[in-house]
Amino acid sequence: MPNKSTDTLFQLIHSLEKSEKRNFKLYIKRNTSKGDLKIITLFDAIDRLATYDEEAILRKNPSISKQQLPNLKAHLYRQILISLGLLQNSTTSDFQFFEQLEFAKILYRKGLFHQSLRILDKIKDAAREAHQIPILIAVLEEEKRIEYLHITRSSADRATVLTSEVKEAAIRYHKQTRLGNLALQLYGWYIKNGIASNAKAEKEISTFFKEQLTNDLRRPEGFYEQLYYYQSYCWYAYIRQEFLMYYRYSKKWTEVFYDYPEMFSIETENFLKGMHNLLNAHFNLRNFDGFKKSLEDFESFAISSPAIQDENTRIQTFVYLYTARINKHFLEGTFEEGIRLIPDIVNQLDQYELILDKHRTLVFYYKIASLYFGAGQYGEAIDYLNKIINWKVNLRSDLQCYSRLLHLIAHYELGNFTLLEYLIKSVYRFMAKMENLSKVEEAMFGFLRRSFHISKKEIKSEFARLLNELKTMESGKFETRAFAYLDIISWLESKVYNKPVASIIRKKYIEKKRFDKITAPTTDHS
Repeated sequence: MPNKSTDTLFQLIHSLEKSEKRNFKLYIKRNTSKGDLKIITLFDAIDRLATYDEEAILRKNPSISKQQLPNLKAHLYRQILISLGLLQNSTTSDFQFFEQLEFAKILYRKGLFHQSLRILDKIKDAAREAHQIPILIAVLEEEKRIEYLHITRSSADRATVLTSEVKEAAIRYHKQTRLGNLALQLYGWYIKNGIASNAKAEKEISTFFKEQLTNDLRRPEGFYEQLYYYQSYCWYAYIRQEFLMYYRYSKKWTEVFYDYPEMFSIETENFLKGMHNLLNAHFNLRNFDGFKKSLEDFESFAISSPAIQDENTRIQTFVYLYTARINKHFLEGTFEEGIRLIPDIVNQLDQYELILDKHRTLVFYYKIASLYFGAGQYGEAIDYLNKIINWKVNLRSDLQCYSRLLHLIAHYELGNFTLLEYLIKSVYRFMAKMENLSKVEEAMFGFLRRSFHISKKEIKSEFARLLNELKTMESGKFETRAFAYLDIISWLESKVYNKPVASIIRKKYIEKKRFDKITAPTTDHS
């Protein structure tokens, strides 16, 4: 039986806002015969359900038979989409383009091909301004058809001009598509595997990138070519943990919108994602001032009309804004303060449960667990890590691995030594199977195994020894991942100096801020 997360009609109905539900019912009552009003009954029945339950629908609505239900659901689904289209189409640029194109075709069928050509010419100009190459190509093809079938007397060299326009648009679209495909494939690799953990993975992604990014793609023109080009480099750099390159291209990703400001409202989700990556780059580089400035810019954009124009942009804004706010507390070591964000985050995760993709939810669970861990609330951290470990989904193998490692350390902090021996073996096997064991992790496992036989008097010196060992690995090419997911150094320092991990991170933050202020270049106003 379909459930809450898989029944498409249930998802659609529960994604509707009050105004959309009201508009749907008005539309049905105006356009449907009395005999078809069963779909309103079905709509109300599903709307009242907290989870999809077909038996409850049939039991509480005897006018609907089991045999009718599949067809009624399909009919209802279609009618909801039609009502949404009527409500929203006038505000979407895509609809306006296709509406005008349909008008041009209607005029052509009426024999008014000169009027049709005038409309097509206007659509071409608008499509170029909005960088909508696929629409431009569709319009050009319609123009070609008219010019081929009729003597329009538009110009003597019309065929030559049209041919040239089509050729130029096709070349641009081909480049745009290839760059878009490259960006998507790199992102897909990251979602599946996370960052490159060894030389084999790094070589695999480097070879793929160099093969796909041929010389003809290295000078992107126009909005979409540049956007996809910067996105490709952004993912490539992030997978390889080349954070300066990652910062440079995430910055270019956002800056292209300022070069083409009309695209803020057309490609809002891509701007939001670009800001997320820019903030992430500042975070990885521990660029506190840059992070603060970009977060302020993002918070201003988050209340602008493009960011709240529809459910999708509102969800993306929530995801990226709260991710940045949590990261701010990680940077500053203010974990207790960060915990105050959790109720609002959990509430919105519940609200968007039917829509939000699993990857985003898993990342939030890890960040929430990390907040609790940093605040010394290890039991609560374990609760959220269990949500990741027990969620059987083939996403982010790296996140699955580090959730298990943090879970192990949290149990260590709680003194659950009876459970630890089993957990160490289990996590070690899991990470070895995933080919995720770095030198840092090997050293961590070695220490945890030895810790069972170390006296309380000796444990601090063992922590110090492990700390010194890991510090030598911080600059290692394939060891940076461990430090990106877990601030193991700060945790070990908290053990050596007998201080909370939050105070260790907070001290580093204050010292780095003071150092940056001292070393910042001064401006000569003389």
